[in-house]
Formats: sequence, structure tokens, C-alpha cells
Amino acid sequence: MSDVDVVVVGGGPAGILAAGKAASDGASVLLLEKMEKPARKLRITGKGRCNITNTKPYNEFINDIFPDPRFIRDAFNAFFNQDIVQLLNEQGVATVEERGMRIFPTSGKAWDVAEALVKWAKINGAKIVNHARVIDVLTAEDAIVAVSYADKEGNPNVIGCKSVILATGGKSYPATGSTGEGYELASKLKHTITPLLPSLVGVETKPCYKFSRNLSLRNVNLAVYIEGKKTDEEFGEMEITPYGFNGPIVLRLSRKIVFALAKGSRVELELDLKPALSHDKLDARILREIDENPRIAVADLASRLLPRDLALEMIDELGLAAQKNLGRLTAEERESIRHWIKEQRFVVTNQRSWPEAIITAGGISLKEVNQKTMGSKKVKGLYFAGELLDLDGSTGGYNLQIAYSTGWIAGKSAAEYVSPK
Repeated sequence: MSDVDVVVVGGGPAGILAAGKAASDGASVLLLEKMEKPARKLRITGKGRCNITNTKPYNEFINDIFPDPRFIRDAFNAFFNQDIVQLLNEQGVATVEERGMRIFPTSGKAWDVAEALVKWAKINGAKIVNHARVIDVLTAEDAIVAVSYADKEGNPNVIGCKSVILATGGKSYPATGSTGEGYELASKLKHTITPLLPSLVGVETKPCYKFSRNLSLRNVNLAVYIEGKKTDEEFGEMEITPYGFNGPIVLRLSRKIVFALAKGSRVELELDLKPALSHDKLDARILREIDENPRIAVADLASRLLPRDLALEMIDELGLAAQKNLGRLTAEERESIRHWIKEQRFVVTNQRSWPEAIITAGGISLKEVNQKTMGSKKVKGLYFAGELLDLDGSTGGYNLQIAYSTGWIAGKSAAEYVSPK
């Protein structure tokens, strides 16, 4: 294979945007993807629907970027949420805005987004080779000179190039190809990798619910306590799992939880199943049920207050006599019901592992990357994009936007590097 100007390693959204942009700016570009097709992870993201981005303005958007939102400023200025929407629209993918200012393909199919991005990159002139696993990035005098990779049959290949963009993704969802090779390549090139942790991930708790596994809850409030101090809380939807909790509000809280666990801190969650009712209002409702229906069973009261499975949990955990008449319910039992509904505490024992994590927190140290170009400060012609960087966001389209924006600016910068004006 002939030498090229730019080799992009990794065919996720960051790599595809980088390849397409560099090619559109006049560079000869080869994208190497180790899987059988590009954008494997993108094709299943958002439960197959793909939350493309969201339409929040910059000053609100960056509040959900960690650990240093200032780093992404130049990339967002170059290519932001309206830009990716326009690009997809031009490729025939209509989009719709849903609750939370989140943007989805109108078709509801992440596959359409992936195919459109691949088509766009190819139209711009990028060549994509699948089943190509990069082995090494070769340098001379701290400048890029070539990339070695193995093809589908395992045969070694070396292709000369002036620039490399590493966009291999993180360690989450390894079945899609994100298994962490990019960190190894960056380490060989003298780059520091900050600790890697799974994020946007479910958590394991003690105790676990016994009867309510795989139950979805709406309009609940979940608070995080670290070493006994309340640090965060979220209102919305969550899921009860065999191991603990998952779902939207758990994912949004998971980054803080994961980092606290990594430090060895005690992390507890407090679940309020009726946040719309104060303790006094909930107590008044229970008293009203007792006054109006003194002869119904405690089990009936529990089922009126909670979903059936949760009602069973409460009766079991509090040791209540399920068939006891409400009229015989003691003040202490009434108080225990109220506190169980409003103030359940769970100790977080662990987060779920990499195969279940949506994204990777940590990565290539931002101190070693030029935020204006995504270029390495250690190796000339080397650029980074996407999840490899120590840069991540909350759930809601933030991480994909990081991928698009860093990919775009890395591609632009690489093209300028190989053909300076």
C-alpha cells in the first residue's frame, strides 16, 4: 500500500470525523479499523437509538464535561452541536429534538447515523480498511514516520505517513472493539495515562432488593452520600437490578460514585420513592387510609403506596404482618413505613465492570495535548481524539459531541501539519 499523509487509528465517531475532515482539507487519509466495520459502538448506543448530541448552548453544555471543560473550548468553537446535526441532515439523516434537549435520528436507528458518517468520510476521500489491527506507531526524532498493523489474516504491514490520529476509544463495551489498545500505543509514545475507570455505569449495593429485580421506577429521587456527607442528587427514572441500581439517574451520578470508591471512600445512596410528598403529607395520607379503611390489610396499604414488588420488599424488610388490619397499625410501624419510603439507605459496594460501562473516565493526560489542535506536545504529527483523552461527559449526548468535536479539530490540524500553508 502506498504511503499516505494521515493515518487514523480507530473507526468510531471521533476517528470517522477526523478522517473525513482531514480528507476534505486535502490530505490523503487512511483509516484503520480493527473490527469488521466502522462505528460498532455507535451502532448500539442509546439502546440502538443514538442520542446524537443535545442543543444546550455552550455555557450550559460544558457544565456536564469533566474533568476540565475549558480544554474542549476550541474544539467546540470549531465544530459543535448544530454542526453535527447539519452534517447528518446533509447526508439524509433527519433529526428530532426530544426531552432534555436531546437530539435523535428521526428514524430512531443508530445504524443510520453510523452509515451516514461513514458515507460522508468516504465522499470526502478517506479510505477505510477494516480488520486492520494497529501494532505500533513508528517515530524518528520524535516525529511520526509510519504505522505497522496486521490485516485480517494476521499478516504484518507497514505504511509510511506524516501524521497519526489516535481515536481508538476507551475500554467500555470491549465487544465493540474498545479494549484499550490506544492507551498502550500512547504510553509507548511517552504519554501519561491518568487512571482509567468505568463511568456512566450501574452500581452494586448492599442490601439488594429481593423481589423487585428489573423493575423500572419513575419520579424518584436518589441522593449520594460520601463519608456521610450529601454531595449530589438526581430526580427521574432508575432501574432496580439483581445487583443494585442502574438507569438514567444512576448513570448521571455514577462518575462521582466511581471516583469516590476508587479513593476508598464510603458511599451510600438514599432513595426517596415519593419525593413529591413530604414526611408530613405522606403520614397524613397513611392516616387517611387508616381512617377510611381500618379493616383492610397492611399488604393492601403497601400496594396502594408502592408498586406490588416494592410493597413486598417493604413488608419483608420491616417485618410487618401482611394480613394485619390497618386499624391495628402502631405509630412506630407507621413511622417505619414512612422512613422506608422516603429514606432508604444503601451502601455502594462496587460499580459494574467495563462490559457494562458506557464510557471511560480517565485517559491521556490533557496536560500533554494542545487544546487548540488536539496535537501531542511530545511527538510531532501525533493527534488524539475522542474517548482516549482524559475527557468525558454526563449522559445525554455529551460524550458523542466530545468525539465529533475533538475528531474534527484533530483532522483539521493533521491536514494543516502535513501540508502547511
